[in-house]
Amino acid sequence: MTIKAINVRNQFKGVIKEIIEGPVVSEIDVQTASGVVTSVITTRSIHELELRVGSEVIAFVKSTEVSIAKL
Repeated sequence: MTIKAINVRNQFKGVIKEIIEGPVVSEIDVQTASGVVTSVITTRSIHELELRVGSEVIAFVKSTEVSIAKL
């Protein structure tokens, strides 16, 4: 599945505003045109995706979670 295959209404393009890194999971705040979206993802994923404050990302929202993809 590609990013474009996901419903556009559930996507928020933005820039990482803050990362609060923990030993296993971390919190990412993404500044979007609609406001700040927060996601909790594994710290390992942050390192594998090379996410940093200022990185452009897309926040994917499901009823139970928010996922992050690096642009």
